[in-house]
Amino acid sequence: MSDRITELTMMVPLLEACPSFAPQWTEFLEEWSTSDDKPLYIVLGTLACHCVAMLAAGDVAGLSRVFAVVERWHLEGDSFVKQAATIGFLETLQNTNIHESTTPEQFEPFLLPESSRWWRKVERFWEYGELITDD
Repeated sequence: MSDRITELTMMVPLLEACPSFAPQWTEFLEEWSTSDDKPLYIVLGTLACHCVAMLAAGDVAGLSRVFAVVERWHLEGDSFVKQAATIGFLETLQNTNIHESTTPEQFEPFLLPESSRWWRKVERFWEYGELITDD
């Protein structure tokens, strides 16, 4: 297996898969340039909003590439990356407040097996209060 994807490397494959997100990433880096600990959850929320816009624009190919990276985050990421993929990205996609002409359910066809498993865990957390754990 390849090296684990870490907090420091997780955006590399994402930006390769989704170059249209580069301006938001650059803006985030500039805003947090003086901070040693960059709050990646903020930029993952921005990524979720970017994906909503991609969905509204019908960018199926682009979304497929993004979700392939999200699957890698779940499978190859360290504990931070896995949690960030679930709580920072998938959970934000499920937030109806970021959707105007789209719905969270419209992202389900893009989910690959591991990401789909975590998507369901987030749903069960909000519906039944089940803890989101790796079982």
